Amino acid sequence: MPLTMNREVFITCAVTGSGGTQDRSPHVPRSPAQIAESAIAAAQAGAAVVHCHVRDPETGAPARDPALYRELTERIRDSGTDVVLNLTAGMGGDLLFDGTEAMNRMAARSDMAGAAERVQHIVDCRPEICTLDCGTMNFAEADYVMVNTPGMLRDMARRMVSAGVRIEIEAFDTGHLWFARQLVAEGIIPDPVLVQLCMGVPWGAPDDLNTFLAMVNNVPEGWHWSAFGLGRHQMPYVAASVLAGGNVRVGLEDNLFLDKGVLATNAQLVARAAEIIQAMGGTVIGPEAVRARLKLERRAPR
Repeated sequence: MPLTMNREVFITCAVTGSGGTQDRSPHVPRSPAQIAESAIAAAQAGAAVVHCHVRDPETGAPARDPALYRELTERIRDSGTDVVLNLTAGMGGDLLFDGTEAMNRMAARSDMAGAAERVQHIVDCRPEICTLDCGTMNFAEADYVMVNTPGMLRDMARRMVSAGVRIEIEAFDTGHLWFARQLVAEGIIPDPVLVQLCMGVPWGAPDDLNTFLAMVNNVPEGWHWSAFGLGRHQMPYVAASVLAGGNVRVGLEDNLFLDKGVLATNAQLVARAAEIIQAMGGTVIGPEAVRARLKLERRAPR
């Protein structure tokens, strides 16, 4: 693959995620007010896009309550901050079992919802972008499966498009990109197509450079893409993504540290990524340039 560096890069900040990090850093936001505040600070530091989950305000556990998403969305929009809002639609597909001899029924701890319920907050809030995890996979955080069947993905994608929301394909392995190409070929995901390459998430694509280039080489020409690595690999992947022609994602969803032993804020991670991009000779572009590139419609407060 020829080296074609991206000279005009947008930064996505993944603000809080749904992993069990809420007690590992005081900077991981929990309430809609805290998540909005952190997202706004990330935008002020240079993030053109903020990718948001919600959490239980008391426990910090992952949540998918539409009321929490509504409050978060309104807080960001009412602030007047110019940033592209990207909401997750990855919740509601967590399948667990009660041991390896009870595989004929899912455990009560499972969180399984139908397509309408999984995208209800997207239809209600109408962010500019929302995510679609284009495959089923095992997750190492617990003994569970993230379930996204072909039929479920087609149904969710149609609902997202009908709501006027641009889909960001989240690809955790090359097979996810293969199915995403099928959704585009069927006309379910319209142009322009946006992809997030998720590297190093166990047990998806490992974060070595050979696998990363295989992922990049499976992104069709003309698609827009971004990538991230977890933990200490987050900033190296900023450089790798730019060098390979992509955009970048950083944030507390994927990494808690600015330096070894130094806990980060989202704004600090965005600022560090911007420094790397600029040191490589690139330019960090803002939300209006991203909207023009991805044909997005900015949503006004309501």
